[in-house]
Amino acid sequence: MVAKLQDVAKRAGVSVTTVSRVINGYPSLSAKTIKKVHQAMADLNYQPNALARAMQGKSSQFIGLIFPTLVNPFYAELVNELEYQLFSRGYKTIIASSTRSEAMEKDYLTMLIANQVEGIISGTHNLDIAAYHSVAAPIVSFDRYLADGIPIVSSDNYRGGQMAAQFMVDHGVKKVAMIVDEDTSVSPTLNRLQGEGDVLKKYGVNYTPLNRSETDLAKTFPGDYDGVIASNDIDALVIRRLARAAGKDVNSDFFVTGYDGSDLIQRIAPDLATVVQPTKQLARSLIETLLKKIKSPQSTTESPDPLPVRFHN
Repeated sequence: MVAKLQDVAKRAGVSVTTVSRVINGYPSLSAKTIKKVHQAMADLNYQPNALARAMQGKSSQFIGLIFPTLVNPFYAELVNELEYQLFSRGYKTIIASSTRSEAMEKDYLTMLIANQVEGIISGTHNLDIAAYHSVAAPIVSFDRYLADGIPIVSSDNYRGGQMAAQFMVDHGVKKVAMIVDEDTSVSPTLNRLQGEGDVLKKYGVNYTPLNRSETDLAKTFPGDYDGVIASNDIDALVIRRLARAAGKDVNSDFFVTGYDGSDLIQRIAPDLATVVQPTKQLARSLIETLLKKIKSPQSTTESPDPLPVRFHN
């Protein structure tokens, strides 16, 4: 049975009003009273109602996180880092995985607003969602354009694209498959493709853009390509496996680069060439940008400069 405020008051031997004052941090309460109430709450496993606190004008101390999938280890590690850093600042998180579904994302957005979260960090890949234009809660985006006025935190996609393409050039690759994410908005990820294209054109390397959502990896690779620039590490590992099964000598006559460089991928596939995004720094920048918006909701919060990436080879 779920404990109520009255149960806590009875166990602590104080009034319901006193329990409420302890929960809401009212001054002029003795240390003895505060200790008794906290002990009663712990004994009964009582959890204050964050929504009720928000309706009273108190901070809910909740931040909503919406990301496309937690199956990808990079997103899992970024969300974990966000949760850890937010907790250290006194916030708790409500995590929603949209599974690349616009309908799910809309529902989760509505749910987060209904629960009076202090702000939202969104790493969604679903585009043209009009709901973001009308959300009153402060929002910060990771790597995606959501709506005018919503700041974007990202790493240096252009430089990352250059690094991946330079790896192909340095290894004498002649025909490159450049896997393109389905995002066609003005998001920072387009800079990655621009960086790849600029380097490959500079050195006269033939390349073919392939739309990831329309590409069956098993039917496409290795094909007649001798190099693939994948848009994430998971696809890169799948393509390497397909190439080896077809008799290719990976990192000798067939080259693949990934993107993201999560700790997990670097441990299980240390020989995978990949662009490494700075997870801890991205989480810190996302949080600091969001807290600025929470503190000054009416002022314009600019997108911070892209964070540096590095190439792991």
